[in-house]
Amino acid sequence: MIDLTVVKVGGNVIDDPEKLNDFLDAFSNLNGKIVLVHGGGKLASDLAGSLGVQTKMVDGRRITDAENLKLVTMVYAGLINKNIVAALQALGVNAMGMCGADLDLIRAEKRSNSKVDFGFVGDITAVNTLALCKQIECNSVLVIAPITHDGNGQLFNTNADTVATEVAVALSRFYKVKLVYSFEKLGVLINPDDDSSVMPVLSSEKCAEMVKLNKINTGMLPKTQNAFYALSKGVEEVVIGNFVSIETNHSSGTQIVNS
Repeated sequence: MIDLTVVKVGGNVIDDPEKLNDFLDAFSNLNGKIVLVHGGGKLASDLAGSLGVQTKMVDGRRITDAENLKLVTMVYAGLINKNIVAALQALGVNAMGMCGADLDLIRAEKRSNSKVDFGFVGDITAVNTLALCKQIECNSVLVIAPITHDGNGQLFNTNADTVATEVAVALSRFYKVKLVYSFEKLGVLINPDDDSSVMPVLSSEKCAEMVKLNKINTGMLPKTQNAFYALSKGVEEVVIGNFVSIETNHSSGTQIVNS
């Protein structure tokens, strides 16, 4: 039996008030211990534009210079995080918003093994599992923004899928963990142009085959990589799909399995 569920909600859901409300309604009905990790959506880019701050993207990833770091910290760890917390409180969920710097929760280091200088983008080096467990055992539902720190005062923008993965892996030492990557689609699609072509199960072998055939796009590839990594590190169950559909129809979504 699953002891704890880690849910990551993507930016495209956050950007759509109706989808976000549906997600939070379904999330509020989850039983047991829960952790929510959220992405950033396009609000930071919109705010950057209104303030005249240039946003640079490479392969869909944000170049986080000093000015953009200020923006993403304000938006991700501030506005989005607290709006989600307030909405969950209204639904009767005792949520507490945090980012990686709070309670020394998630440490990271500046990404250096890349041909592109992504600026203040951090790769995770440590998760404070004890701090996580203490809050969870106090029946708090943690809502974690993807802002991390290095322990020396420097904040980093960190990929939310990776934050969810590393949190789930860390907690799997003490709980049987289910990890759900929730986004707007119903699951991993055989045909990216056909929303009904959901794969009910995806093995590592099948995934490698689909990557070779270019049937898994660049946006989905990091999710599948994180999913297989999580399974290999002790997470009990991993699902990719639309959270509302998964909760109302437990056969929905794509179950990730090692092969």
